Amino acid sequence: MEFLGPILDLIKCFGGPTHRYLDNHLKLEKNVNELRSRLDDLNIRKQDLELRKEAEVHSRKVVKKEVEKWFEQVQKMNTEMQKIEERYRVVRYLSRARLGKRVCRKIEEVKAIHQQGSFPEGVAVDYRPAASGVTFPTTILEGEVNVKEQIWAYLVDSNYDVGMIGVCGMGGIGKTTIMKHINNQLLEKNMFEKVVWVTVSKELNVFKLQQDIADAMDGSSSLPENGPGSRAAELMKILERKRHVLILDDVWQRFSLLDVGIPRPTLLHSGSKLVLTSRSIEVCKSMGCNKVVKVQPLQEQESLNLFLNHVGHNVLENPTLEEIVKLVVHQCGGLPLAIVTIAACMKGVDDDICEWRNALNELRHRVKSVKGLETEIFECLMFSYDRLGDPKLQNCFLYCSLYPEDYEIERIELIEKWIDEGLLDEFGTRQAMHDRGNSILNKLENNCLLEGATTINNDLRRKVRMHDVLRDMALWIKRAGRKFMVKAGLQLKEVPSEHEWTSDLEKVSLMNNSLSEIPPHISPKCYNLTTLLLQKNNKLEKIAECFFQQMPKLKVLDLSYTRILELPNSVSNLNHLASLVLRNCDRLRYVCSLAKLKALRKLDLFNTAIKEIPHGIEMLTNLTYLNLYSKDLKELPVEILPMFSHLQHLAITLNIKGEEAAKLRKLEVFLGCFYEQEEFEEYAKSMLDHQGPKHYLVAVGSGKPDYFYFDDGASRLIQNPKLNKEVCFINCKMGSQDLVLLPHDVKYVSIEECHGLKSLSNICLLHEGNELKSCYIRNCEGVECLIDLSLSSCNSVLQNLEKLQLEDLRNLRELVREEAALASTFQNPMQPAMFSCLKSFYLRKCSSMKKLWSLEMLQGLQNLEEIDVSLCENMEKIIESKEEEEEGNDRTIILPKLRKLCLFKLPELRSICRFGVMIPTDCLQYLEVMECRKLKRIPLSLPLHENGRQESCRLEEIVLYPEEWWNSLEWDDPNVKDMLLPFHLAEQQLNSDCFHHHKGIALALLVMKIEERYRVVRYLSRARLGTRVCQKIEEVKAIQQQGSFPEGVAVDHRHAASGVTFPTAILILQGRRRFTRTQIGVRCPPENIPSCLLYHLVDTHLNT
Repeated sequence: MEFLGPILDLIKCFGGPTHRYLDNHLKLEKNVNELRSRLDDLNIRKQDLELRKEAEVHSRKVVKKEVEKWFEQVQKMNTEMQKIEERYRVVRYLSRARLGKRVCRKIEEVKAIHQQGSFPEGVAVDYRPAASGVTFPTTILEGEVNVKEQIWAYLVDSNYDVGMIGVCGMGGIGKTTIMKHINNQLLEKNMFEKVVWVTVSKELNVFKLQQDIADAMDGSSSLPENGPGSRAAELMKILERKRHVLILDDVWQRFSLLDVGIPRPTLLHSGSKLVLTSRSIEVCKSMGCNKVVKVQPLQEQESLNLFLNHVGHNVLENPTLEEIVKLVVHQCGGLPLAIVTIAACMKGVDDDICEWRNALNELRHRVKSVKGLETEIFECLMFSYDRLGDPKLQNCFLYCSLYPEDYEIERIELIEKWIDEGLLDEFGTRQAMHDRGNSILNKLENNCLLEGATTINNDLRRKVRMHDVLRDMALWIKRAGRKFMVKAGLQLKEVPSEHEWTSDLEKVSLMNNSLSEIPPHISPKCYNLTTLLLQKNNKLEKIAECFFQQMPKLKVLDLSYTRILELPNSVSNLNHLASLVLRNCDRLRYVCSLAKLKALRKLDLFNTAIKEIPHGIEMLTNLTYLNLYSKDLKELPVEILPMFSHLQHLAITLNIKGEEAAKLRKLEVFLGCFYEQEEFEEYAKSMLDHQGPKHYLVAVGSGKPDYFYFDDGASRLIQNPKLNKEVCFINCKMGSQDLVLLPHDVKYVSIEECHGLKSLSNICLLHEGNELKSCYIRNCEGVECLIDLSLSSCNSVLQNLEKLQLEDLRNLRELVREEAALASTFQNPMQPAMFSCLKSFYLRKCSSMKKLWSLEMLQGLQNLEEIDVSLCENMEKIIESKEEEEEGNDRTIILPKLRKLCLFKLPELRSICRFGVMIPTDCLQYLEVMECRKLKRIPLSLPLHENGRQESCRLEEIVLYPEEWWNSLEWDDPNVKDMLLPFHLAEQQLNSDCFHHHKGIALALLVMKIEERYRVVRYLSRARLGTRVCQKIEEVKAIQQQGSFPEGVAVDHRHAASGVTFPTAILILQGRRRFTRTQIGVRCPPENIPSCLLYHLVDTHLNT
C-alpha cells in the first residue's frame, strides 16, 4: 500500500478536478453525516419558527412571504435528503464520487438556508383588515359585566388555551344579550377576520345550519346538494380559510360538529373560536366545551337598576313609591327578560301609587303557589300579556307563536294574516287596517313582547321576531281552552298522526316543513279548526281529497309556496273560508269550484300555472283582496270585475277595460295592466269623479304578461308610500296629435319604446294639481325634444319634477324647443320655474345631443343636486352661453346645491361652461370626469368665509381619467388645483413605490420564459442562456434590496392648514370605468391601480 502515496501525489498534479473527485469519493460517509447533522439543526430552527408563526397568527398577523418561502425551502431540502439517503444505501463503488459531489452541494445549501432563517425583524407583519360580521343593536348591560369579561378573556387572552366556550343559563336570563355585546366588541376590536352569528333554535336543522354558516362566512359560497358528507367537507374548507369566531346561539341538543362541517377549535391552528349558548349545562359539556360560563340571575340592586333604566328613574321621586317599585322588581326574580318586559308595561304610569299597588298585587297573585321554574317565569311574563287589556291585541300577540322559533316575520305579512283572521276588521279601509296593525306591532315592541329583527340593511321596522321564551309562554297560554298545534319549521316529512288532530284545535301551523304528501288515511276530525297554515312546504305535491272534509269552520287556508298540482275538491265545501292563499304555487293547474265560498274575502293566485279563471269566481261578491297572475292565463271574462264591488286590493296582469276598473270605487291598492292606451285614459278620467286608489302601479301598452311581473309589488307600495302612484307606458302608440292623459295625482311616470312620442308636452294632467316627481324615458325614437314651447299649455307637467332620467334617445337634440317668434330662448315667464324643483338629472346614450342647458335656464335649476351625463358621443357643451356672454368677465355662480357631477365618455365635450361661470364646492361631494379628453376646464370654486378666507370643501371622492389629461387641465380658481394636487402627488409617489413591485411581476413572467427556454435549450446555446440567467439574478438581488422601503410605502402629504378638507383620493384609472371589489380582485392587473386605493372605488351607476 506504500505505493498509493506517490500515486495520489501524482494525481494531485493533474489538477483540482481530479482531487475533488477523489475527495468526494473517499469522504462520502463523513459528508453524509455532516449533512444529516446540519439538516437536524435546520429542522430545529424550523420548529422554533413554526411556534413563532403560530403565535403571530393567533394575534391576527400575516406571515411574511419570505418566511413562507423559507419553510418551502426547508421542506424541499428534507425531501432531497430522503432521496440522498435512499441513494446512499445502494450506491455503487464507482458512483460514490458523483453522490459525494451532490452531498457537498446540499451541505452548502443547508448552510445558506439556515443562515437565512434568522428573521431578526419577525416572521409576520401586523396587517389587520376590518373584521366582517353583523353588528347588533344593544342596550347597556346591567349586572352581567363580569360574565361578559370572563367570556371575553377566554376568547382573546393568550393565557387561556380555550377553543370552545359554552354559555348556559335559563331562558330569558340574558345569554343572547351578552353574546351580542361580545359580537359587537369583536368587530370593533378587529381581532378576528370574521365574526359569525347563527341561531340554531330548538329543532335542529343541519341543512339550514350549514347554509346559514356558509352564507355568513362567505355570501358567494353555495354548498353542494349531493349529500351531507360533501356539504360538511365544503363547509369545513370555508371555515378554515379565515380566522373566525363562530357563535351558535340557542343550542338545545348535542350534535356532531364534524357532521355539520365545523372544525373542532382545539384542532385549528388559525386561532378560531367557537361559542355556543344553551339553557342546558349538560348540552355545553356534551358538545365538548373547554369552559362553561353560567349566567346567574341579577342581584336586587342590579335588577332595580335595569328596571329603572327602562321605566324611568323619576318613579323614585315619590318616597312612598320606592318600596313598592322594589317589591315589583323583586317579583321578577332577577330575570332580565321579565324585568324589561314588566318595566315596558309600567312605563308612563309615573307616580300613580294605586296603579303600582295594583300591579304588585297582580304579580304576587300570578306567581303565588306556582311550582316549576319554567311555569314561574311564564306567570311573571303573563303580567305583561294581561296588561295588553284588549283581547284582540292579545290574540295578535298569540298569533305570532304560529311561526317557527326565532323566525323573522315580515310586518306586512303579519298584518295581512291578522286581517284574514278578522282581528282588524272593525276598521273599514285596508289602509286603516294596516295603520292599526302597525300600531299594534309598535305597542308589542314597546312592551318588549316582540323585538325588531335585524335585517341586512338594518331596517328594524320591516320585520319582527318573538323571543323563544315569550313564544313558549304564548303556546303555554293556548294549552287551556281551544288549542294551537304548532309544528312549524321542524323539517317534518310526514303529517302529524290523526290522533294529534284533536277536536279542540283552533289553529294548526305546519309551515316551513318538508312535507311531500298528505295521504288519504289522514282525515282529521277538527270541527272547530279555523286556521290551517301549510305554506312553505316546498316539497308538498299532493293533498288527499278527504283531508278537508271534516273542517267545516275553517276560515284561513294558506298553501302558498308549495308544489301542489291541484286544489282538492273538498275545499269547495268550506263555506266559512274567508282567506285562500295559493301564492307562488307555480305548478298549480287546477283550482276546484269556488262557487260555494261566498264568505271568501281574500283570494291570492299570484304566480300559479292555471290556464283558466277558476269556476264560480263570479260568485265571490265579498272579495276585498284579489291577486291574479299566471303566465298561462290569457284573458279575464268580460264584466267580471264589476261584480267585486268590495275590492280594496287588486293585482292582475290580464288586460283590463277602463270602464270596468272605474266601477271598483273602494279600490285602495291597484296593480294592473291596460293593453290599450284608450282604456287607461278612460279609467284615468273616471278618477276625477271619485277618489282613486291610494297606491297604484299601472302598466300601459304591452300585451305580454311577462313584461309586467308584480312580485310583491303591493307590499312595496304599502310599506313605502313614496313609491306609489306610478304609471309605466311600454310600447304605446303615442302620436303627436292627441295628448296623453295622466291621473292628476301620479308621482312616477316611465315611458319605454313609445316611438311615436315627440315630447313630454304631449302629456297632460287631468287636474291643475301636479304631484309628478319622477320621469324616466328610454328608447323612444320619435323624441326630438323634451319640452316643446309651442304646446305651452301642457308644460306645467314638469313644474314639480324632482328626478329626470333620459336614456337611449338617439334623436333627442334639445331639452327645450322654442318658437322662432320668441326673441329669446327663455323670455317666457314660466321657463325659469319649469325645472325649479329638479334635484337629479341623468342623460345617457343620447347621441344627437350637443348642448344641454343655457345659462339662463340654469338660473331656474337652483335645487339641482345630481348631474350624470354619460355615453353621449356628440355632446359638446353642458352649459351654453350666448356670444356676448362668452365675452363677459363677470363671475357667475351656478348650481349652488350640486352634490354630484359625473361626466363619462363624452369624447366631443369641450366645455362645461364659459370662463367666469363657476360651480361652488359648498355641497359637492362626488366628482367624476372620465374619457372627456377635449375638456380643458373644470370650473370649480371654493366657498369663502365672510372674512374672505376660503372654507373647507366637502368633496369625498374624485375620479379622473386619464392622467395626461389631468396634467393639461386649466383651473379658474388655482386654489382648487392646490386642493387636489396633494392627492395627485401622493398617487404619483405610490406609483413610484409600486414600480419595483410591478417590475418584479414582469421579472417573474420573464423567469417563466427562461424556464420554458431552459427545458429545450440546445447544447451550443447553453452559454448564452446562462449569461442571461446571471443577469437576471443580479436584477433580482437589486429589486429585493430596493423593496425594503424602510420609510414606509405611503407619504403623509398634508396641505397647508387653510381650512380645506381634502377628498378621499383621486383615482386615475388606466383601465375600465369602474370595478366592483370582486372585479378588482379577479380581473384588475396590479399595474392598473395602487392596491391601497382599491377600496375607494364605488360600484354605483356602472356603465358599460
